[in-house]
Amino acid sequence: MSKPETTEHAHENGGLFENHSSSSSVDPEKVSVESEEAGNSQVGNLLGNYTEEEVMNMGRVYAKENELDEELFAKAAAVARDPSGYNSMSFLSQEEKESLYIEKEHPWRLPKKLYWLACTASMAACMQGMDETVINGANLYYPSAFGIGGDSDRDKWLVGLVNCAPYLCCGCVSCWMTDWLNSKFSRRGTIFICCVIGVLCCLWSALTNTWWHLFIARFCLGFSIGPNTTTVPVYSSESAPARIRGALVMNWQIWTAFGIMLGYVFSLAFYRIPANGIGDGLSWRLMLGSAMLPSIALMCQIPFCPESPRWLMGKGRHKDAFKSLQMLRNTDLLAARDAFYANILIMEEGSTKASFFHKIKEMFTVRRNRNGALGAWICMFMQQFCGINVIAYYSSSIFLDSGFSERDSLIASWGFGMLNWVFAAPAFFMIDKFGRRSLLLIAFPLMAVFLLMAGFAFWIPETNENARVAVICLGIYLFTIVYSSSEGPVPFTYSAECAALYVRDVTMSFATATCWFFNFVLSLTWPSLLKAFKPQGAFGWYAAWNFIGFFLVLWFLPETKNLTLEELDDVFDVPTYKHAAYQTKAIKNSFQRYILRRDVPKLAPLYQTHRMAVTNESWENNKETVSHIQ
Repeated sequence: MSKPETTEHAHENGGLFENHSSSSSVDPEKVSVESEEAGNSQVGNLLGNYTEEEVMNMGRVYAKENELDEELFAKAAAVARDPSGYNSMSFLSQEEKESLYIEKEHPWRLPKKLYWLACTASMAACMQGMDETVINGANLYYPSAFGIGGDSDRDKWLVGLVNCAPYLCCGCVSCWMTDWLNSKFSRRGTIFICCVIGVLCCLWSALTNTWWHLFIARFCLGFSIGPNTTTVPVYSSESAPARIRGALVMNWQIWTAFGIMLGYVFSLAFYRIPANGIGDGLSWRLMLGSAMLPSIALMCQIPFCPESPRWLMGKGRHKDAFKSLQMLRNTDLLAARDAFYANILIMEEGSTKASFFHKIKEMFTVRRNRNGALGAWICMFMQQFCGINVIAYYSSSIFLDSGFSERDSLIASWGFGMLNWVFAAPAFFMIDKFGRRSLLLIAFPLMAVFLLMAGFAFWIPETNENARVAVICLGIYLFTIVYSSSEGPVPFTYSAECAALYVRDVTMSFATATCWFFNFVLSLTWPSLLKAFKPQGAFGWYAAWNFIGFFLVLWFLPETKNLTLEELDDVFDVPTYKHAAYQTKAIKNSFQRYILRRDVPKLAPLYQTHRMAVTNESWENNKETVSHIQ
C-alpha cells in the first residue's frame, strides 16, 4: 500500500513511535519475520508491522507515562494490533473476549452516555434549523413592518440580506474562529459559549425596530451557528466507534431537520397573534425569539457530557481521555484500546501544536489533505446549490405564489419540514451500509427531476389551480424526501471524517465556511432570481446544479465508510486526475454491464486493500440494485 505524502510535522517528530521506542526495548527499525507476517495480515493497521510482544511493551510504556494500568494497556495494545484475533489471546479473560465479540456482532450495543452525547451535542443544530424556518414565517410580516416589503429590486435584495445575515457571518468570520475556540475552551466549552450567544441573539432579533437593526442582530447570531456547526460533528466523530461513526455524526442532520420542522410549528402557532399595541407586529417577533429554546435546553446538558477524548489527548491529558472513553465504551479494555490507538494515530500525524496558518497551508499543499478538503468542499457546496434552502427559507412565499392562502402556505411548509425530519431516519441506517458516495450518486439526478417537476408546474394554467398546487407540492415533497436521505446528512459526516487528524479543525472550518457562505449567496439572491427568472427558471437553475453535482461526486469524491485512518490516508493520496479517470471508466463499465447487459469484465480495483476495493465497488453494487428495480 502506497504511503501518503509525509507532512513536515512527521519529520519534526522523528517518525512513528519515536517517543515510545526511546523509553522501551522496542526498536522501530527492527522488523522480525513474525512481525512481517503480522503486517501482511493487518493491512491498514499502523501496528501491523510489530510483534504482539513489542506492541504490548508499547502499551505498558504508554500506561506508565500517564499513570494508568500497565497490564490493561498491554492487553489493549495487543487487541488494537489484531482486532479480529482476540480469541487466540490467552491473556484475555472470557468476559473481555465476550465484550469484543459483542462489539463486533452488535455494534449498536453501546453505553447510553454515548448516545446521549451524540444527541445532546447535535441539539445545537435544532436552533440553526429553527432559525431557517422561523425567518421563513417571519418573511410574511417583517418586510412590510420595516418598509422593505415592496416589489422593487432594492426591497428584494434587502429582504435577502436580512435573511442570510447569520450565514454571511459564518462564512466570512465565525467558522474560522473555531480552531482557536476549540483550543482555548474545548469542544464542550465552545458549544456552551455558542449556546449563550444564540439565546441572546434570538432575543435581540425579536426586539429590533428597523431592518438594519434586525440585520445586525442576525449577523451576530452567526457567532453561535458557525462554531457550533464546525465543532459538533467533530466532537461526535471523535467520541464514536468507527463502525457507526457515520450514523452518530449524522445526528446533526436529524436535529437540523427537527429544528426546521419545529420552526414551522412555531410559525403556525404565532401567525395569528395580534399586535397588542406593538405597531410593527408581535407574531414575527415571537417566531424569531422562539429559536432560542433548543439552545437553552442544550446549555443545561452539555456541561455534563464527557469531553472529546481526542481533544484531551491533544492537550496531553491522556488520563482524562481514558476516563472519558470509559464512559463512552462498554468495558475498560475497549476504552484502553481506543485510547492507545488514538495516541498512536496522533503520533503518526505529528505535532498538533502547529499554527493556524501553517495548518491552512498544509491543507492545500499536501495532496492527502487537499483531496480531503476538496471532497468536503464539494459536499458542502452542493448541499446549498442543490436548492434545499430555497425551500427552507422561502417555501411559505413559494406556496403563497402558487395559489395557497397564508395559513395553508404555512401548513404546507410545515409538511416540508416534517418530511425533511422523518426521511432523515433512513439515512441513519444507510449511511454506513451503502456509503456516502453511493447515496449522493443516486440522489442528485432524482433531486434534479423533482425540482424540474415543481418549477414546470407553474406553467399549469391558474384556471386549473388544484392541479397546479398539487404538482408543485408533490415535486417539493419528493425532492425533500430524497434530499433528507442523502445530501442532507452526508456533508457534515463526510467533512468530519475526511481530514487528517492534525488539520481536522481547519478542514472542518473550511467546509462549514463553504456551506454557510453559499447559503448566504443562495438566500441573498433567491428573491431577485425568482423575480428575473420566474419560478420555472429559478427551479431549473438549481436542477441544473444537481446534474453538475452528480459528476462532481463521481469524479472527485472518494468513499470513506468503515475505513481506518491509514486507509483514508491512502484513499485521499490517490491523484485527483487518476481517481476521476478511473470513475469515468467505472460508470461506462457499469452502464455496459447492467443497462446494456453486455458480458464485460469488471475493472480492477483502484485501491489496494480488500476492504477499500469492496468500498470502491459500492457504486456498481447499487447500480445493479437500481437496474433490477427498473
